[in-house]
Amino acid sequence: MASSGPPTVPSPAADPLSSLKRKQLNSVTRMLALNNVSSNSSGSTSNASVGAEASSVDIDSYNMLPRGAPAQNQWKILIYDKTCRSIISPLLSVSDLRRRGVTLHLLLDSEREPIPDVPAVYFVEPTRSNLSIIAQDCAVGLYKAAYLNFVTRLDRSLLEEFARLIVQSNSVEKVALVFDQYLDYVCLERNLFTLNKTNSYVLYNDPTTTEHMMERAMLDVANGLLSVISTIGQLPVIRCAKGGAPEMVARKLMKMISDRPMIFDRHKGRAGAAGASGSAHRRPLMVIMDRNTDLITPVQHTSTYQALIDDVLTHKGNRVEFESKTEDTGVRVKTVAKRFDLDADEDPFYSRHKFNPFPEAIESNGVELQNVTKKTDEIRSKAVGGGVTEREGQSGTLVFDADASASAGANDLATAVDSLPALIERKRQLEVHTSILQAVMTQVASRDIPQFYELESALATGSYKNDQSKAKRDVMELVMDATKGKVADKIRLIIVYCLATTAPGSDIDEVVCGMRDSLGSSAPGGGPRLEREDEEKLSQGLAAITYLKRLRSMNMISTMSDQLSAVESSYAGASASGDMLSTLMKSATNQATGLLAKATERVSSMLGKIHKHHVTCVVENLINQKPGTEDDEYLYLDPRISSRGGEVSLSEVRQIARAPVGEVIAFVIGPGSYSEHANLNQQIDNVIYGCCELSSPEAFLQQLASLQ
Repeated sequence: MASSGPPTVPSPAADPLSSLKRKQLNSVTRMLALNNVSSNSSGSTSNASVGAEASSVDIDSYNMLPRGAPAQNQWKILIYDKTCRSIISPLLSVSDLRRRGVTLHLLLDSEREPIPDVPAVYFVEPTRSNLSIIAQDCAVGLYKAAYLNFVTRLDRSLLEEFARLIVQSNSVEKVALVFDQYLDYVCLERNLFTLNKTNSYVLYNDPTTTEHMMERAMLDVANGLLSVISTIGQLPVIRCAKGGAPEMVARKLMKMISDRPMIFDRHKGRAGAAGASGSAHRRPLMVIMDRNTDLITPVQHTSTYQALIDDVLTHKGNRVEFESKTEDTGVRVKTVAKRFDLDADEDPFYSRHKFNPFPEAIESNGVELQNVTKKTDEIRSKAVGGGVTEREGQSGTLVFDADASASAGANDLATAVDSLPALIERKRQLEVHTSILQAVMTQVASRDIPQFYELESALATGSYKNDQSKAKRDVMELVMDATKGKVADKIRLIIVYCLATTAPGSDIDEVVCGMRDSLGSSAPGGGPRLEREDEEKLSQGLAAITYLKRLRSMNMISTMSDQLSAVESSYAGASASGDMLSTLMKSATNQATGLLAKATERVSSMLGKIHKHHVTCVVENLINQKPGTEDDEYLYLDPRISSRGGEVSLSEVRQIARAPVGEVIAFVIGPGSYSEHANLNQQIDNVIYGCCELSSPEAFLQQLASLQ
């Protein structure tokens, strides 16, 4: 296991130091350095500390692990459970782990061989079963020492139970450190996180969910948000709607902050005087919202690059998978499975265009790939015959010489050749996106997604509010067209129609019957039968529609028509980009080749029509302290106020001097979506988007269907 040289930690990443992902990465790096990196700070960590606040780490000094250093700088093994593996995966690759001294990483519940001369870093949930496994590892001396890191707070009762197990097995000396890390969330991008709670909408809305189950679920959400706040290192002002899940989570979070002040104290020394001064004048704002306030966004078709990847391809945890068809020998079509890991923070193209309309991403990919290919070819051609000759030097190496008249050119060439590896890597990344764009375009074109997107956007923005009969006709025409869309596309359109208008239930039923008839599933002679997979999707979709109709009839969810008065002004400029549209699409068509050139014409309606989603409007109103909006209705909770549980009455909110808003944490209780993430970041600066889980539209339909 040992290596001849010490492991090293790379220099800090290029993303801003203030990003949530960077701060979480720093915390994980400290953990892998055994929470006691050799530093310039004066404190030190004891040999049996409890709580991450005991750590004294200067992360900037942890650039190279010195030879002959103490035990914390040795090679080590990382042991995690599935929850913590999900947390580490977006932050560190296998090579990144190795540079941080991790030679082996294993699941806690897997079969593991003894390695008694190497310390182990455990990163797990604080559960009874996990503690039992760790105690057994210590009892048999599986590793040299155990550095225990729990993703959230370890309850005292479990700690005492674990202590008894360790004492009984006479293995106390094996436990080197115990830390509560408060890292219970998955940070996929610098401003995007999820609590990784699967099937969250079902759990929070199922009538069979008991009061105890709901209490436990809301406590888990509050724990996750406490971890996010702890990582940021500043106490936010918390705003949430009265009643329901948001208030329940917010009040639990307030109590946790009050009970654990030490987890925020540990950040004060790291921020420095400048950071402390800045935070005194600007406060983070955490907005907690319920998924039920906007059920359109998770099912609506979208137009931006990243959101379309999540919608039409297999996409989970920054990994995208799809099948690509290529011609083999000009006759047979060969299907190739492709899989790529995307990094929105390190990939320049993806970082710039993930929130852009899909046609813009197509155009930019073609232009950038053409430019990079041209530069690469120029450098290679100059190296062969650009006035430079090669000879063998004294040591046997090749030396490039330029003639006297071309010495300046040779110097320029040497500089250009040095840039070649970076150009080749950039070209590789662009070619990856070309493949992804082609796969997305195949789905977009074959399913006529732009038509669904355009009609859904018109419904959601109130374009039909004065002509409900036309809305019904247009929806009916599209869902009955057998050549347009898949079953799930039609279901999603009907759901938007149901939620975005005041159409009576009889009209919705009529549209559903029209769709069923067109699909040939209403009677044996009604047309071509559906494939089994489509039959299942139709059954699921009809169940989802039935559930939403019931909620709407009971006034348990708001329709988009209820919200239009607050957001109509944000759509005023939606058609202003019409002139730009034709120019851009012409350019995109010229840049693209093959499938892209043919299909680009079919997505022109996806440009320039992005409207503000409900979550975006709420956050804007709270930031701007706009009268007559959520700013007058949402609870105002401030952890810095000791009286009344930190709550400021709504009558006093307008009277107090509120600090300017720093960064915003917009959190949705329930499933979130990449389209919501994109919409927030298109409209608001310095915003972090979080949710209980990231769900694709079809996955969200499945959750709705199970609640019928």
